[in-house]
Amino acid sequence: QGHPAEQEWETYRQAGRLLATLHGQLAVLDTEFHAQQNARALAWLNGEHRIDAETAAELRTLIESWPTPPATVVPTHGDWQARNWLIEGDQVRVIDFGRAALRPAATDFARMAARDFRGRADLEEAFLAGYGTDPREPEEWARTQLREAIGTAAWAYLVGDEAFEAQGHRMLAEALTAF
Repeated sequence: QGHPAEQEWETYRQAGRLLATLHGQLAVLDTEFHAQQNARALAWLNGEHRIDAETAAELRTLIESWPTPPATVVPTHGDWQARNWLIEGDQVRVIDFGRAALRPAATDFARMAARDFRGRADLEEAFLAGYGTDPREPEEWARTQLREAIGTAAWAYLVGDEAFEAQGHRMLAEALTAF
């Protein structure tokens, strides 16, 4: 974290290639994934948080209306972002697989979209050049970003991380514009 290479095109190209390799190991159909993720988002909303009551009610209604089709899931890192990349010379390596699980590939893009790609379309372009394709289907991507925002705001509140909670509320406001 904080390495100058975190802002370089080649770093993101390599990180994209590494993630494509991870995602390419296996793909299976999960008939419960979306229902489980929606239930998880609703559980966050039903717990303690500082999302205003009107917005929380709107979110509940929205999430309850979402389709829950089968999802193609792949091995994911769960926290794929520059702070989990070790850079040695000109080579990128990845650490912290504590959140690894089978999920749709696009879910590994969520944290980068919230931080690393903000205002840096060039880094997103580099990442996609390394990854090879863009797995973010627009409608499901909007739902993924909204669930991620809810989880970020609520979790950060529970652990007392005000800066991260503010990021979650920013993510929430931005994600809601897609609906």
